Amino acid sequence: MKRTVDRAAAALRKERQTAAPRLAKNIRQQLDDLGFRQSEFEVQISPNEEARLSGTESVQLLFSPNPGEPLKPLRAVASSGEISRVMLAIKSALALQDAIPLLVFDEIDANVGGEIANAVGARMRALAEQHQVLCITHLPQVAAAATTQFVVTKEVASGRTFSQLQEVAGKAREEEIARMLGGQSESALKHASSLLRNNSRAK
Repeated sequence: MKRTVDRAAAALRKERQTAAPRLAKNIRQQLDDLGFRQSEFEVQISPNEEARLSGTESVQLLFSPNPGEPLKPLRAVASSGEISRVMLAIKSALALQDAIPLLVFDEIDANVGGEIANAVGARMRALAEQHQVLCITHLPQVAAAATTQFVVTKEVASGRTFSQLQEVAGKAREEEIARMLGGQSESALKHASSLLRNNSRAK
């Protein structure tokens, strides 16, 4: 029995040692596109004292968002916004192998704007080809990349707060994207229309 376990563990270890550098490289490329231009990411494989159901070693994801900072476990160094973008990078790297049907991203646009916002939207649109993706966002570039958009509002009635969810489409969606851009001016509406049109062509 022990011999069988040792052989299986050795085969798994070999597969992990082969896959880890490739996965880390792929994730670093994804992170670069998502605004982490000087970050570092590694997959660390460490031996366990005894065999477990997961094998004879532990796998840990190490991340450094800024130059000069040491690599540390992802859970210990990333903010909520960073975690969302790193998870987007990981899910993008694993899109074809990941069997999880539904992905939810919240605060993925924290401290993001401009070119990076477009990259986040494009990444999520590509990820949605393999999974159902739900994203809570304040960025018009990300919202415009979605297939379907909903607006969440809060109302107070009888001393209680209620949240409402309403789909926007057509002209209403264009106006909502314009509002997210900062107003209902003619230039904002034209920009909103352009964002929606460009994303429609990319699908």
